[in-house]
Amino acid sequence: MNFDKTKTDAEWRTILSPEQYRILREHGTERAFTGAYWDNHETGEYHCAACGAALFSSAAKFDSGTGWPSFYQALNADAVAEKTDTSHGMVRVEALCRRCGSHLGHVFNDGPAPTGMRYCINSASLAFQKKQD
Repeated sequence: MNFDKTKTDAEWRTILSPEQYRILREHGTERAFTGAYWDNHETGEYHCAACGAALFSSAAKFDSGTGWPSFYQALNADAVAEKTDTSHGMVRVEALCRRCGSHLGHVFNDGPAPTGMRYCINSASLAFQKKQD
């Protein structure tokens, strides 16, 4: 995968909060039920907190009961990249921003119709843009 590598590690550290840097650039995670968006029900789009790329629509958001924002599909096929993650003794599918390569969360195949997918995403990886009335 070719991600936009125009920012240095030092630049990411100045742009992102320490928590965002830990999650987006070091592939961390936030504790369940602590993020800003797990219980957000407003209409709009979720963008990458690092580069601003549009990733998910509130129309595809659902309550998975996990404590993280969950979506059954990305905004479009070019929004989210997927990569096998074998960390922590598990085999999972990591979700990454296709533009900048930032870690978003993981993808599971236990979501609702119509896709059966669950993009389990860290709130710290997202910036929400509310739809204007």
